[in-house]
Amino acid sequence: MTFLRIKDLVVKVEGRPVLNGLNLEVGRGEVHAIMGPNGAGKSTLANIIGGKPGYETVTGSVSLNGVELLDLSPVERAYKGVFLGFQYPIEIPGVSNMEFLHAAVNSLRKEAGQDEISTIDFMKKVRSVANGLQLGSEFLKRGVNEGFSGGEKKRNEIVQMLMLEPKLAVLDETDSGLDVDALRVVAEGVNQFRSEERAIVLITHYKRLLEYVQPDYVHVITDGVIVRSGDDTLATEIEERGFNWLAEA
Repeated sequence: MTFLRIKDLVVKVEGRPVLNGLNLEVGRGEVHAIMGPNGAGKSTLANIIGGKPGYETVTGSVSLNGVELLDLSPVERAYKGVFLGFQYPIEIPGVSNMEFLHAAVNSLRKEAGQDEISTIDFMKKVRSVANGLQLGSEFLKRGVNEGFSGGEKKRNEIVQMLMLEPKLAVLDETDSGLDVDALRVVAEGVNQFRSEERAIVLITHYKRLLEYVQPDYVHVITDGVIVRSGDDTLATEIEERGFNWLAEA
């Protein structure tokens, strides 16, 4: 059964068409990798799912578990289970990672009609998650992403994902700027999150992340539409041949 359904999606940015009738279906428990050249529309797709402002949806729909997301605010989408990992995570000076995550977790629990998580239980969980991603407990006291290296920011995004436990995680180039060791750590976090009740959309330029996170499907976007879909062997072929051959095929 389709969990995330994107149908005939046409999107403009500053009046310029970026997505041109894109279609995608993702089932529960599946990991879908999205690849494509620069400017193909990959990040636009991620931002549309997450509800980032600045995009004009001309036609089409984006639904999660039967709920139309385009009608909802970013906060409402988060309540429905959407998580967006940014290509360039922003800094929030003055707000510690601990305060940010504790407030976010309790906001989701309140929306679900659950009691707030106690400070003790929260601290146990967040320290365990952070340690698993090789982020020491000191990072919890620092401002969100403030002064973090690129690798720390990406690992922090995975900490947020594991703490918030969304139904759908859309990770926009989570592997960019990571060295081999950091890539393995991030991949372990993604694999830890993976389950039969969740879905993951991984946006990436390269195959290297997919060597650690095995996708169920690989899709290639060119000029705002998916031009080829397959299994992980498609990523291998792209690694060897690039993207231009798809336009010629």
